Amino acid sequence: MSVKITIDGQQINARTGDNIIDVAAKNGVYIPSLCYVKGKPCLGTCRICSVKVDGRVMAACTIPVSEGMEIEVNDDAEIVDMRKALVELLFSEGNHNCPSCEKSGRCELQATGYEVGMMVSRFPYRFTPHVVDHASKTIFLQRDRCIFCQRCVDMVRDERTGKKIFSIKGRGTNSRIEIDAELANEMTPQQVRQASDLCPVGCIIDKTQGYDDPIGKRKFEVKSIKERALDKEHR
Repeated sequence: MSVKITIDGQQINARTGDNIIDVAAKNGVYIPSLCYVKGKPCLGTCRICSVKVDGRVMAACTIPVSEGMEIEVNDDAEIVDMRKALVELLFSEGNHNCPSCEKSGRCELQATGYEVGMMVSRFPYRFTPHVVDHASKTIFLQRDRCIFCQRCVDMVRDERTGKKIFSIKGRGTNSRIEIDAELANEMTPQQVRQASDLCPVGCIIDKTQGYDDPIGKRKFEVKSIKERALDKEHR
C-alpha cells in the first residue's frame, strides 16, 4: 500500500511499513545513522538519524511512514545542529585518534563527522581510560573507540547456540562492551570479519588483519558515506 508523505517540502509516495531513513534514501535525501543497518532490526541507540516528524523529534530508523506525515531533515536548522552535536558527543566521550586507528578511512563515525561538517567537538573531551580486551584468540577489543551502538550485541551470535557473543556491562559512565572469549574463539574467519565490518568504528578488530594484512581499502575516500547511503548498488 502506498502513502503520501512530505520530506523537506517535497511530496513523495512511499510504501507503508518502510521506515523514514530508507524512504528518504530512496528519494535522494541522506539521513546519517551509526546504529541502523538496512535489513536488520532497528536499534535506535545512536539517535544520529534524528529528524522532525510533524514537529516532534524522532529517530528516523524506528518510525514507519504513514499517510500525510511531514518530515524535516535538512530544512530545520535546529535538527541539523542536533545531529552534529550528537556526533561531537561521541567523539568527546571516546578516545578517537583517527590517524593511528586501523579503521581510518573505513570508519562510519569518522565519515559521518565529515558529512555533518564537524571540525572540533563543542564539548570537553573526557579522555576516559578504557581497558583493552585481547582474551579472544580471534578478536582484539579496543574499548576506547566503542560508541555503544549495540550492533554487535544484537546482530552477532553464535551460530550453534544463538547466544550473544558481545554484551554491555555496567551503567552510565561505567558501561563497557564485553566479549565472550570462549564463543568468539569458535567463530570462523568469515564471521570474525563480518563482526569487524559490522562495527561502525575500530572497536572490534580481527587479529588476523590490520598489521601484516590491511583491513581494507579506505572506502569513504573513494565514495563518501552519504554517496554510499544513496547509491542503490549498496542498498
